[in-house]
Amino acid sequence: MASQPSTSRRSVHPLHGLLLAFPVALFTTALLSDITYLKSAEIQWSNFSAWAITGALVFGAPVVLWAALGLFRHRRDTARTRALVYFLLILVMWIAGLINAFKHSKDAWSSVGTAGLTLSIVSTLAALVAGWIAYDSGRNAA
Repeated sequence: MASQPSTSRRSVHPLHGLLLAFPVALFTTALLSDITYLKSAEIQWSNFSAWAITGALVFGAPVVLWAALGLFRHRRDTARTRALVYFLLILVMWIAGLINAFKHSKDAWSSVGTAGLTLSIVSTLAALVAGWIAYDSGRNAA
């Protein structure tokens, strides 16, 4: 006898998943290019990181909105804690990315340095963990 799929499990909406993929990939790219810049001092790596962060913010803004709506939708649900954690991670990802974008608008070493690298790490980790939560067990946080 085949088991029926649970109606309490919802998959990630395809559009949400597509939008979430951009910050995950682009914040990770920015982190890797920051590390490369710190090892090579080639300014183009810092520029590339700034572009990746900007792209992650553009595609991440609708993800923040989607996560906020998901939190509102689950306000009286057992999935509220999961939706809250997901929303907070997405919010941390986006705010750290925004501050990092301002940081990367400076010249050369001051654009990355310790603060820029730290912000890249924070936004990357928040994006990766949020992605993990969104896709874990086929359940949707947002």
